[in-house]
Amino acid sequence: MTALAKVLLVDDEREFVAILTKRLTKRNYSVTFAHSGKDALAQLEEDKDIEVAILDVKMPGLDGIETLKIIRKKWPLVEVIMLTGHSTLDSAINTIKLGAYDYLLKPIEMEQLVSKIEKAACRKRHRDKLILEVYMTPYLTRREQEEQIAKILDPETKNSGV
Repeated sequence: MTALAKVLLVDDEREFVAILTKRLTKRNYSVTFAHSGKDALAQLEEDKDIEVAILDVKMPGLDGIETLKIIRKKWPLVEVIMLTGHSTLDSAINTIKLGAYDYLLKPIEMEQLVSKIEKAACRKRHRDKLILEVYMTPYLTRREQEEQIAKILDPETKNSGV
């Protein structure tokens, strides 16, 4: 069965990461995790299929906001959801201005998080499709474009190596 979305979970609280990874995996998400901003960037460098990153705002070293800035520059199509237990209105506004998809507070209801992940992944896939259409327009008919886009974006095709 194909995962609903490829998610990168980034939080320095190891127990929280373990629990959330297990809960998302049970809901058919493919979850990669990191315990620091630096490790998150390495994961994104390694795995080009990550669609949604969930970042803790407060982490030692490279915090979530600095990590968000780098993600926006290097991987602008990856959607980022900020998740924090230490919220301020300024922090929320700042991260949205920096390009975060959403800003959520811990503890969070699982259904709310899943809903946000689904919407963020859908937004990323839509943007991917628009970019492919722009690049293909001069070269292919509309039908050929649709066929090629389906091959590129269909997770079943990606995973089977076709």
